[in-house]
Amino acid sequence: MLTMETKKNQSCIDACAKCSQACYECFHACLNEPDVNQRKNCISMLIECAMMCQMSVSMMSMNGQYSNEHCGMCAKICESCANECSMFKDQHCRDCAQICETCANECRKMSAM
Repeated sequence: MLTMETKKNQSCIDACAKCSQACYECFHACLNEPDVNQRKNCISMLIECAMMCQMSVSMMSMNGQYSNEHCGMCAKICESCANECSMFKDQHCRDCAQICETCANECRKMSAM
């Protein structure tokens, strides 16, 4: 962290960065599962969530004027991704669902500021 200006956002920044990484890792793992065709919605949601989380990190890092609103939308997407991942029993999907839910909670706190 370079400035104290974004310190209030740090917990959410960290959660979003972790969520983005988890979603990309889960995406890669899902592509290699034998039931990949049943995972199309999940795979699509994983990419959307990862990209939204990356954008959230950027918005909060620059203390963007729409960060709170953006985090509200990020929370919705993370929650949807957690729901999709929880439909599958693989460890990578269960872990990703948990990380997405944690991120959704952090983003909700941020959007309420």
